[in-house]
Amino acid sequence: MQFDIRSIKLGKDVTAEDIAEDLEFLDDWEERYRYIIDLGKQLPGLPDDLKTEDRFVRGCQSQVWLETDYDSDADTLYLAVDSDALIVKGLAAIVLSALNQQSPQGIHDYDMDGFFDRIDLLGHLSPTRGNGLRAMVAKIKHQATQLAA
Repeated sequence: MQFDIRSIKLGKDVTAEDIAEDLEFLDDWEERYRYIIDLGKQLPGLPDDLKTEDRFVRGCQSQVWLETDYDSDADTLYLAVDSDALIVKGLAAIVLSALNQQSPQGIHDYDMDGFFDRIDLLGHLSPTRGNGLRAMVAKIKHQATQLAA
């Protein structure tokens, strides 16, 4: 079966607002971690031939790869992220819920730190996980900025 980056529904069918509301409903961070891991299980893995050096996200504690596809007619950037760690795949799913299937300008303008603050995420991650999450967002925003230029 061929990998279809445009079939990832995070950002379209499941939005950042949906995830924020789900997390607010959960009572404690143990439940929230389980939810985040479950989000990660929903992400399709990247085929091995896409796990290349140019797709590798530097600064992450785990191995993380980012694949993008830009539809210039629709001005839409499609994103896929894979990792060797389920929690990181879950964190990637949160990022995709906000940034996937958006215009490059929309991605550039989105206040990801504000969203992380809203869901109180970074305070509940180790510093290395937080840095990796920021590195993932930075790589996505960098690619979006290049497309918007």
